[in-house]
Amino acid sequence: GPGGKTITRVLPRDQWTVLITDAHPGYLTWAEFETNQARLAELAAAHGTDRKASPPREGAALLQGVVSCGKCGRRMTVRYRNQKPYYLCQFEGIRNAVPVCQTMVGDQIDAAVGKLLLATLTPLSLEVALRVSDELAARAEDADRLRAAHVERARYRADLARRRYLAVDPANRLVADTLEADWNEALRELAGATEEYERAKHTAIGPLSPETRARITTLAADFPRLWNDPATPMRERKRMIRLLVTDVTLTKTDHIAIGVVLRGGQSHQLTLPRPQAAWELRQTDPAVITTLDELLDEHTDAQSAAILNERGLPSGLGRPFTRQMIIHLRNAYQLRSHRQRLLDAGILTVSELARHLGVHFQTIKHWRRDGIITGVLANDKGEYVFHLPGPEFVRPVIGRPRRSVLDPQYSATTR
Repeated sequence: GPGGKTITRVLPRDQWTVLITDAHPGYLTWAEFETNQARLAELAAAHGTDRKASPPREGAALLQGVVSCGKCGRRMTVRYRNQKPYYLCQFEGIRNAVPVCQTMVGDQIDAAVGKLLLATLTPLSLEVALRVSDELAARAEDADRLRAAHVERARYRADLARRRYLAVDPANRLVADTLEADWNEALRELAGATEEYERAKHTAIGPLSPETRARITTLAADFPRLWNDPATPMRERKRMIRLLVTDVTLTKTDHIAIGVVLRGGQSHQLTLPRPQAAWELRQTDPAVITTLDELLDEHTDAQSAAILNERGLPSGLGRPFTRQMIIHLRNAYQLRSHRQRLLDAGILTVSELARHLGVHFQTIKHWRRDGIITGVLANDKGEYVFHLPGPEFVRPVIGRPRRSVLDPQYSATTR
């Protein structure tokens, strides 16, 4: 580097110029080393941004590490709130401060996937899978015989081309060059056919042994028992999930769509109703709101609360109604108060009646207390409203009446 300094830069393996494997004897073979590195990367708690799995933990989220977002395709993480798992896609939210892509409660999703696995791993389904495996193994043997025959034909053509080349007169260079080219082409075909045969031979799955078939059949009875056992730790259930499930994709719209891909490539689509939000779970029954609207025609907030409690109608929180709860419901559902309903019906306030009769509003209050006029309780603060008095109303004499000098009681008090 500049100034004579040595600069070391670590490059990914695909950018290395030279890679020589098994140059020296080691404790592990190169294949074992690669397998260990892949396993370590898979179980790392944090290893790059493209990791699709993580080691199973003790938490209650059954699909931790195998859930993908159905909107952006990224891996979803787990968050716990009040010991309840939530799956959320927050990759872009963490890095670029954008809103979370989607989040959803995980308990119903976990239950649906677990139920799917229990329904899938039945003795009948495993028997069908074993029959399909036997059929694939038989077809693999047929394909192997066809590839072996192809190799033999290529070997025969290469041997024929070699004998033709060796039998030609060396003096005839034009014919010799043509036969040599044919021989080289036959050798290339033989090498390709042999390579394809060896590759397919090593990747093909042979027929299952009787011991393996017995273990698979036993799994149909052991898996439900182990899965439903309360003593089974959540980490072990997650390990069973990873043995059976490749990926789970979640998408939330007006419902929750769950796409489950099993190890064998079989896919399932599940649909769940969208869980209610917290305010929806605490929402008061619409029938109770209708009853409250009827009660407010004749009763105040506190009286309406008492009547609802007597009828056994619950609130959204499951608690007895109070005056403050009735006020909150009135404001939330835009219900008119009892006082407003009385005023809308033409009933007068104490001030309005006082102006109509030409007296002080305190006089109206005294008349109500003395029973001269009758008021209607408008709210829980002791405020009354009044109907306009009819023609039979007799106005009381306002003030203390003057006494005559001939009144004996007056004379006695003035002596």
